[in-house]
Amino acid sequence: MIEKTVNTRTISISVLEAGEGPLVILCHGFPETKRAWRHQVTALAKAGYRVVAPDLRGYGKTDAPARDDQYSVVHAVGDLVALLDALGEQQAVLVGHDWGATIAWQAVLMRPDRFRAVAALSVPLMGQPPVPPSQIFPQNEQALFYTLYFQEPQGAEVEFNRDVALTLRKLLFAASGEAGPRKAGDATPNPFGMVDRKSGLLPGLPDPKTLPSWLPQEEFDQLVHAFEKSGFTGGLNYYRNLDRNWELQQANIGQMVSMPALFMIGERDTGLSIPGMDQIIAAMPSLVPGLRGSHVLGGAGHWLQQERPEEVSGLLLDFLNTLEN
Repeated sequence: MIEKTVNTRTISISVLEAGEGPLVILCHGFPETKRAWRHQVTALAKAGYRVVAPDLRGYGKTDAPARDDQYSVVHAVGDLVALLDALGEQQAVLVGHDWGATIAWQAVLMRPDRFRAVAALSVPLMGQPPVPPSQIFPQNEQALFYTLYFQEPQGAEVEFNRDVALTLRKLLFAASGEAGPRKAGDATPNPFGMVDRKSGLLPGLPDPKTLPSWLPQEEFDQLVHAFEKSGFTGGLNYYRNLDRNWELQQANIGQMVSMPALFMIGERDTGLSIPGMDQIIAAMPSLVPGLRGSHVLGGAGHWLQQERPEEVSGLLLDFLNTLEN
């Protein structure tokens, strides 16, 4: 596994790469980097695939455009198409987690000629709401939904950058399976839920004495170093384009993912605490007729590919082996 920079026509992208064969691209989420896929890069490469895991724009060692409106899903998909071209590849299987899953779903809708199959972790394909997302997210005088909290630079940026190690330690633990069971209405602390307007997001989360068992200290240190250098602005800018994405995706309403698709989610994923998420996942085959499997991984939280690396790699390989290479 090597780390290198690929200069594309859109931005310079830092990637982890290994193996030879049909191309698989792995897209991370927030707040992570390409190293979240370190287990899968190795496993898939050993199985005969060329595997590339990029830092998305605004993350890690990849370029971070200055304007927040340059972080829409259209920009992110454009980066992936440009990455394919720079790698000299015509097609790839796209795998995404969290924001990477959202980008992966949109990529296969926009460019089915370039992405021949899709696997999504934690975030299902959802239909377009009738109004912009900012009008749907809950808020009251005391608290607001985390996606709304992430809109204002003087809120999340200031809080998260104050102590990067503390921020990441709390976010990663609270959204992991080790934080405990999580269902709609559960009292388990959830970093991706309601945020107190006065105190912010972090004070309500536990500060674990030790890192989660699936996160080695050296990997955590690398993650902290990455965000100390990049800051959190790039990652938060994706949330600041939710309404813009809604506007840009109007042309995709009614479009279905008919290509081969795979979905998996942790039994203790924070997303399952959102009311109605179970029904959204259950209804996904109506939007994804190509869905070949939907899996719930017992005891796992949001950071699926790190918490259950062998299981995730195995499900991905089973899926990849069904495709015509």
